[in-house]
Amino acid sequence: METLQAIYQHQLIAIIRGVPPKDAVKIGSALKEGGIRLVEMTLNSPDAFESIRLLSRELGREMKIGAGTVLDPEAAFLSIQAGADFILSPTVKAATIETTKRYGKVSIPGAYTPTEILSAYELGADIVKVFPASAGPGYVKDIRGPLSHIPLLPTGGVNDQNIAAFKQAGAVGFGIGSSLVDSKAEVTPAYLRKLTAKAKNYVAALEQAMK
Repeated sequence: METLQAIYQHQLIAIIRGVPPKDAVKIGSALKEGGIRLVEMTLNSPDAFESIRLLSRELGREMKIGAGTVLDPEAAFLSIQAGADFILSPTVKAATIETTKRYGKVSIPGAYTPTEILSAYELGADIVKVFPASAGPGYVKDIRGPLSHIPLLPTGGVNDQNIAAFKQAGAVGFGIGSSLVDSKAEVTPAYLRKLTAKAKNYVAALEQAMK
């Protein structure tokens, strides 16, 4: 399945931040077991490119692997070399979008204001990450009014309690961070079982929202 199609279908992007490579695949596998098919490995994690390589090698047939917190085109290129299928950023940088698209990958830059969101889309973004989304579903709905042609993916503030409201507001996907993956917790078998259960809750919440 093509990456953009997979994002539209599965919608939930689990954000893995701050964990070393030795734990990345364990966490990715637990998320997969819970029904998650999209993961983002942030570059402000220890040896992040190695984690992306491992995730891509071990789980790439069943999941799409993204690189997050990509701040420049060089980091985008290295992420793609490591096996990233899609590139997410917290900001809009034309050169990063251009590099991502040059290598045929999905570009999801982060923007907040209507001007930033439109600029990101005009620069070639496939989806625009509304970041931070802590203003709530109402903000996404308001943005969708004049910019209904731009697919939006709220990140930062989305949880299993409000995901239905974000979906109803018109979001095409969701970046789920610490409310799903607690990067400060020790990665034990008990933690991984709990993570799988939390992932299942998110998948169920999204399915309920789509009925």
